[in-house]
Amino acid sequence: MNFEYILDTYHTFYEKALSNRYITYKDIAPLEVKHKQFTIQKIGKSVQQNDIVSYRIGTGKIKVLLWSQMHGNESTSTKALFDLFNFLQEDSKDAKRLLSNTTLLFIPMLNPDGAERYTRLNSNLVDLNRDAVALSQPESNVLRTTFDSYKPDICFNLHGQRTIFSAGSVKKSASLSFLSPSQDVDKTITPSRKLGMRIISEINNVLQQYLPNQIGRYDDGHNINCVGDKFQSLNVPTLLYEAGHIDKDYSREEVRKYFLLALLAGLESISNDFVTTEGYKHYFDIPENEKLFCDVILKNAHINNESLDIGLQFEEVLVENSIQFNPKVTFLSANTGKFGHQEIDCSNKTFNKELSSKLILDNEVKFLTFDNENIIKMLKKTVFK
Repeated sequence: MNFEYILDTYHTFYEKALSNRYITYKDIAPLEVKHKQFTIQKIGKSVQQNDIVSYRIGTGKIKVLLWSQMHGNESTSTKALFDLFNFLQEDSKDAKRLLSNTTLLFIPMLNPDGAERYTRLNSNLVDLNRDAVALSQPESNVLRTTFDSYKPDICFNLHGQRTIFSAGSVKKSASLSFLSPSQDVDKTITPSRKLGMRIISEINNVLQQYLPNQIGRYDDGHNINCVGDKFQSLNVPTLLYEAGHIDKDYSREEVRKYFLLALLAGLESISNDFVTTEGYKHYFDIPENEKLFCDVILKNAHINNESLDIGLQFEEVLVENSIQFNPKVTFLSANTGKFGHQEIDCSNKTFNKELSSKLILDNEVKFLTFDNENIIKMLKKTVFK
């Protein structure tokens, strides 16, 4: 597959109806009419009786199950799926080959209630990715029933991650991260895990050309309540995909196209050779994610006769159908070893002393001045431009 060409022509299958972070069922429902090559079915209801819909396409013997927005506030993968839908309907050799070798079943939005409220949880305040054993929620049962009836050969579990993750211990954001989950507490490297590892290794080889040193790997501690771990324990390889951060890309529009590339690279790997596990050990060359970033660091700020770094982390808040990013104090310290997606040197600035009492850990900062300059207003211009 010519991934360079796909990036160059990305605008032709970019789904313009979906943008920014707040994506709900009301946004994706009207798109059903344009995807006539897919078999589209209502496969269940959420707690609030919103529809959960599946899209099916392809005639190949390798069956792939992919689901997105299990966590309602993780919408990047949903946007990328609809870009993929547009790609698969194009009259191209690559699309035709994928669809002749695989059958693809998608659930673009498993948690429509959480998407509406822009929260990780469903309407009963349950994390669906911790409900794989209890199956206490209707959305969890929709996914498990689909899994049992479809009998996939492999699954893609699609998510989004916070801006705090670095790709290892260096100053590189984890723009995309992956995991081949453990099947047991001993983290046994079973045949199904090896297959997932090999596919992720091949995805990484593609992505390193465009996002060098920005690909991470999640810790593989076992939790049978997680869907990936549960499906893996049933000997169905289940790859975790996580969309992360690219510089100033808080709308997740830039990383979206690389998420699409990762989806295509994964499907290409499966399509070319589903059974080979040779090369799986390269999976461990991908650095494990660390939590070394915060959104902004105000460095060398003079506060009460001390020189400290002020760490600000953005809290995403739904306000009038759009996402607002509110900075909260995450640390007041020196030599934290943390990196900032934006770092501002305040060593030559005069801190507004009467505001120092408002710099409290985990509190939102609405107004912060250095040399009579409102830092918060400045951040909105530079970080979210």
